[in-house]
Amino acid sequence: MYKMPEIKPIPMQPQQQLPQGGGGPNGRQPKATPITDDYEISNTVLGLGINGKVVQCTAKKTSNKYALKVLHDNAKARREVELHWRASGCRNIVNIIDVYENSYSGNRCLLVVMECMEGGELFQRIQERQDGPFTEREAAQIMHEICVAVKYLHDSNIAHRDLKPENLLYTSPHPNAILKLTDFGFSKETFVKDTLQTPCYTPYYVAPEVLGPEKYDKSCDIWSLGVIMYILLCGFPPFYSNHGLAISPGMKTRIRTGQYDFPNPEWQNVSQAAKDLIKGMLSVEPEKRLTIDQVMRNPWVRLYTEVPQTPLHTGRVLKEGEETWPEVQEEMTRSLANMRVDYDQMHIKNLDSSNNALLNKRRKRGEDKVKTKPSTVTIQRNC
Repeated sequence: MYKMPEIKPIPMQPQQQLPQGGGGPNGRQPKATPITDDYEISNTVLGLGINGKVVQCTAKKTSNKYALKVLHDNAKARREVELHWRASGCRNIVNIIDVYENSYSGNRCLLVVMECMEGGELFQRIQERQDGPFTEREAAQIMHEICVAVKYLHDSNIAHRDLKPENLLYTSPHPNAILKLTDFGFSKETFVKDTLQTPCYTPYYVAPEVLGPEKYDKSCDIWSLGVIMYILLCGFPPFYSNHGLAISPGMKTRIRTGQYDFPNPEWQNVSQAAKDLIKGMLSVEPEKRLTIDQVMRNPWVRLYTEVPQTPLHTGRVLKEGEETWPEVQEEMTRSLANMRVDYDQMHIKNLDSSNNALLNKRRKRGEDKVKTKPSTVTIQRNC
């Protein structure tokens, strides 16, 4: 077994603790004791997350296997742990078991012990199945499972913002395995608690996205759901080259303009209900895109056991496109990066300090008139 060097406990200071109300179930905080007191760390790498490496570990008391994610201790890592821990009550989200605050090779780290997902990625499982063709009803059931996870997050005011195939994993190789969502490296709260302290801005100074960060951040997840559902039903993504290769330069434009279709033969027998649902999730205008509640109320998802058992081309297409699949994943990662907006870092010039020419004219005009109560329409920024 691989032994992590220099694992030492770090006394927690009040200012270093996770925010109140966010430390997972019962307000738990990271343990300051060495993780090696409770777990043996393996050198088996299970995967690479956005912010850290994931290796296998084993509980000393029970011999149960778990996944260990090593994060450099910083504000972003603490936000990831806080939001993931808060979401760990959902059946379709990978649960956090323990979190440790230790020193690793002289660096402060957060060591996150999670469920070990031994069933592999969603599309890998479909590609490797041997017991007959993948059906539309199975696709509907999978979408229902993913939607349960996303609804849990959105109801908790959390946007995942990195919902893609490689973050959907099965608990085991068995037929009754549970599909779960993981990797909260880009997750974010979609509301601000101190709204009363938020400054106001005039409408013509504020970009549309800023007026509704909750809506726009969450709509990013719905777009991802639409892409995943599309791939489930045919085996290739909606925004893709006719030549079988992902197009990096034009991908942003294709997504913004909604350039996709439902070509035959892969889509010939897929139900119209499924196509209509995809259209609602891949709307180019985020404010017109479906919400997670609307998706879950859709009969195709809600009544998934009644969806036709139409054989799909998905398994065959995935096998044929095995070599180009990494490019598909890369393009989805790039597309998600384009859609994410970090509202916390967005700076909007205060109206009082602005030197805008049009605004200066309006100010002067106002000074020449008898002063009455302010008539400028203001909008509160809720990001």
